[in-house]
Amino acid sequence: MGKTMTEHITLSGIGVSSGIACGKAALIHPAPGRDPDELPSVDPVADGERVRAALALVSASLLKRAEKLSEESASILTATAQLALDRGLIKAIDKKLGKGQGITQAVDEALEEYAQMLKNLGGYMAERATDLYDLRDRTLCALRGLPDCGIPEFTEAVILVAHDLAPAETATLDPETVRGILIEEGGPTSHTAILAAQLGIPTIVHVKRICEVTEGEMLALDATAGKVIVSPSAEEIEKLKERAQQREKMLTNSSGEGATCDGYRVKLLANIGTLDDAQRAAQCDLEGVGLFRTEFLFLDRAEAPSLNEQIASYTQILSAFGESRVVVRTLDAGADKPLNFADLGREANPALGRRGLRLCQVREDLLDTQLAALAAAQENTQAQLWVMAPMVSTCEEAECFATKARNAGLKKIGVMIEVPAAAICARQLLEIVDFASIGTNDLAQYTMAADRTDGELAPLLNPWQPAVLQMMKIACEGAQASGKPIGVCGEAGGDPLLALVLTGLGITSLSMAPSKIKAVRAALSLSDFTTCQQMAALALKASSAQEARVSVHKLASPAILPLL
Repeated sequence: MGKTMTEHITLSGIGVSSGIACGKAALIHPAPGRDPDELPSVDPVADGERVRAALALVSASLLKRAEKLSEESASILTATAQLALDRGLIKAIDKKLGKGQGITQAVDEALEEYAQMLKNLGGYMAERATDLYDLRDRTLCALRGLPDCGIPEFTEAVILVAHDLAPAETATLDPETVRGILIEEGGPTSHTAILAAQLGIPTIVHVKRICEVTEGEMLALDATAGKVIVSPSAEEIEKLKERAQQREKMLTNSSGEGATCDGYRVKLLANIGTLDDAQRAAQCDLEGVGLFRTEFLFLDRAEAPSLNEQIASYTQILSAFGESRVVVRTLDAGADKPLNFADLGREANPALGRRGLRLCQVREDLLDTQLAALAAAQENTQAQLWVMAPMVSTCEEAECFATKARNAGLKKIGVMIEVPAAAICARQLLEIVDFASIGTNDLAQYTMAADRTDGELAPLLNPWQPAVLQMMKIACEGAQASGKPIGVCGEAGGDPLLALVLTGLGITSLSMAPSKIKAVRAALSLSDFTTCQQMAALALKASSAQEARVSVHKLASPAILPLL
């Protein structure tokens, strides 16, 4: 870990899962890595068999752990387990063994090359580089006969501190003992960040110097503000605890429809990705689903799910929400989320490639089957089904999608606004379709020309960036001119303070992780619409994301401060 830090100091990062926590630092140390004393391989065939056995052991271990998890969390571990059996990876290791490299060196270098390849691809594939490093570390431990390098079980409450954290590890954390997570690297839209939010563990990423703290050092964190106090005073801890108690009381009293105190309605909806998500969200006090990510049905499969399989899945999910609204995003895959059965070839810049609707314009059969399945599920249930297409950039694309969807029998058709072109042309797009939903994660990425998986660029991806807010303002103005509803389904909607700004811009629905809805609803109920509009105006005039948040914070009612 290098030098350690024991002085009283405050560090900053990016909060990705709100909340307050105190506890002793539990440092996750780097894995032992390759064997520095190993000899070159003299029997590549035998060593290759050892590698296969170690990879199979790691794969089986991950699959066993996945059995105890929710469907979405399990899918992440399952995907990592499948990487362990990848033929191309094993072939690359064999090639290095054949050149005489030692067994752990061959594994280390082959997996590093694969990880760098994924990083260069960007997007979803870059996020999976962390999964590969986790696979590498576990395999090297197995080959060296060392204990698994995973996170140990804790008997007391701790704050987990790590340089980085694999999604496979995050998915298995126990919120009862792991009260908070602090990561030196990472970005706000990584799989680790998303899983931490689902678990409800306060988490801050991109916290520089956090790995310099000593084991057992007392830490206090406020994930909502992105602040960490090292060696906090008793008074500072007491203030945090008092704030947490106030927040808990406010959340307990938060129920019903989303609205400002003077009656401006904002529907509060959930983001889900699987049937398991749907069943949990359906038990929460919310108004439906603002984003159902359907790609979990398609990823890591040898062939596309059949029509009947999709009908069954969609029917179950829609049924969970009774007569409430459920907004479904059609398949958002391709390029940076490749499908084994729809490989359109390597692209120089996958983030700007054939993904989402662009893929489905090439493989129309995938979209046609999905729309038919959604139409059948619509007939089987009472839910208000709204269907929208991802990565729409032109009116021609919107027209093509709307025609297909309506011909399939779907009633409410919309588009995602994720690229500046869609925001600028929102009015024209909404003359074709019935609604729009802003995906703030991608809109920030494309507006700021910053890879959403690059932790070093995380400040540029802050949804408080005035340029990103300007893009959302333009889209909202287009929606207002057309008289059509426009929502936000990116994680920005789960920030209680930013939710007020979005309301002031004219957003009519906010979709987020279900765990964040109570705080957003409470913040709305303690604010009037005029103040929300004033907040939006202040944020738009700001010269930086920090200035935007600070100026809006000053205007907020003191009553909502415990939520922020």
